[in-house]
Amino acid sequence: MSDIRHALLRRDPLSAAKEVLYHLDISLGSALQSSTGPTPGLEKSTVELVEEFIFHVPKDRNIQPKRMSCVQELQLLEIMCSYFQEQSKDAIRQIIFSALFSLQGNKADESRMAMLGKLVSMAIAVCRVPILECAATWLQRTHSAWCVRLARVLMDDYCTLVPCAISTLQNICSASPRFCCQLLTAVTALYDFSSDELTPPPALLEMLVGWITEDPRLLLLTFINTPLNSSLPLGCLEITPLLGLLRWCVKAPLAYQRGRKSALTNGHGESEKGTAYEELYSKLHLSVLQVFLMLQVHLTEQNLIGRLAVLPVESVATLVEEVSRLCEKLTPFPAANHIQLALDRLAQALQVAMATGALLCAREDLRTLCSRLPHNNLLQLVMSGPVVQPPPHSGPFQPNMYPHIHPGRPSTLSPHSPHPVLSPHPTHPALSPHRPLTAHAAHPSLSPHAFHPAAMAFPYRPIR
Repeated sequence: MSDIRHALLRRDPLSAAKEVLYHLDISLGSALQSSTGPTPGLEKSTVELVEEFIFHVPKDRNIQPKRMSCVQELQLLEIMCSYFQEQSKDAIRQIIFSALFSLQGNKADESRMAMLGKLVSMAIAVCRVPILECAATWLQRTHSAWCVRLARVLMDDYCTLVPCAISTLQNICSASPRFCCQLLTAVTALYDFSSDELTPPPALLEMLVGWITEDPRLLLLTFINTPLNSSLPLGCLEITPLLGLLRWCVKAPLAYQRGRKSALTNGHGESEKGTAYEELYSKLHLSVLQVFLMLQVHLTEQNLIGRLAVLPVESVATLVEEVSRLCEKLTPFPAANHIQLALDRLAQALQVAMATGALLCAREDLRTLCSRLPHNNLLQLVMSGPVVQPPPHSGPFQPNMYPHIHPGRPSTLSPHSPHPVLSPHPTHPALSPHRPLTAHAAHPSLSPHAFHPAAMAFPYRPIR
C-alpha cells in the first residue's frame, strides 16, 4: 500500500483522487464477490488513502496537502456521479459509498460531509438515482446530527440560495421515493420550530404537503422495507417521519403566533405567514391521520399490533413538553384560539395513534404526560377513554372498542341504584271453548330511574 501512496503523491490532486476511487472499486468489488459472509470491511490503509487523496487530510503533518481547485473539485464530483451511475451492482455501489462517506470520528469527517453535501446536491440537480439511493441508506444508518447537517445543506441549495430550484427537488419524489422519505425525516428534525429561523420555508412546506397528499404511503416506505431484526445505530433518525410531521402540525399554530407577537413587539406589523399557510398545515395533519390508518393495516398483517410502537412514548412525551413550554410563553387571551387548535390536533393524533396501535400508551400514562397542558375538551375526552353506553340489562362493560389500548380504571361508584329486575309475564292459561280469556297481569311499576340515561353505568370519569 505504501507503493500506491508514493505513486499517488506524484500525481495532481484530481488524478490521484480518480485513482483512489478506481482502487476502491477493484479491491472492494473483488472482496465482495469472493466473500460469502457479511459485507467485507475496509482496511485501515485504504481508509487512509481515501482521507488523504480524496478528502485531503494529510497523513504526515509535515507535508502540505495538495488542494484541488474549484474546477477540479467539480470534475471529481462529475467522476463520482458517472461512476455510481455506471456501476450496475447495487451492493458494490453501497459499499463504495459507505467507504467514502461513513463517518470515522476523526478530523476527516468535516471534509467528508462537505463533499457529501455537494455530491447529493449535484445528484438531485442531474437526477442520479443510484447516488440518491445510496444517500438514503446513509441517512438511515448515520447519527441524526449529521443527517440534519446534510438536510441543511440541501435546503440552503434548493430553498434559500436559489428559491426557484425547489421545482428540481420536487421532481425527485417520483425518481427516488426512498430518498425522499429519509429526507422528510431529516428535514422535520431540522425544522423543529424552536426559533423563527427553524420554521419550514413556505416553498418547502408546500412541496412536502404536495408529496404527502399525492401519495401518503411515502411516509411508511422506510418502515415497511426495513427488516424487524435489523439493528440501527443509536441516535439515528426515526424510522418514519410521522413524529416530525406531527410536531409540525401541533407546534405550527403556536410558533406562528409567537412570530406574530414578536413582529408586533418590534413594530413590523402583524405577520400574515401563519394565516397564509394554515390550510397547508391542515392538509398535512389530515394526511398524518390517514397514514396512521394505513399503518394499522400493515401492523395487523404482520401481527405486530400491540407489539411494536412506531411512535415511542418517550418522543411523544418530549413533544408534549415542547408544546407546554410554547403555551406558557404565549399570552393566554390573544393566543387562545391557536392554543386550542394545537391541542385539538395533538388530541386527534394521540387518539388515532393509540387506536391504530402506533402508540402503545396506557390512559393513566397519557394523563400524566398531558397533565401540564392547558385545558382542552377534546384532549380531556381522549385521556378519559372511549365512552360506550351499554344496553339495558347487559353484563359489565367490556372495552371492546380499542382492544389493544389499556383503558383507565372504571369508577366503582354509581350515581343511581341498579335497575329493578322486571318480572316476566305470567303464562296464559290454556283456552277452553266455554271459558273466557284471563287478562294479563299488570307489569310492576318501574323505578323513575329505570330508563333515565344517567342510570346507566359510566365506566370513565372525565378529568376536570
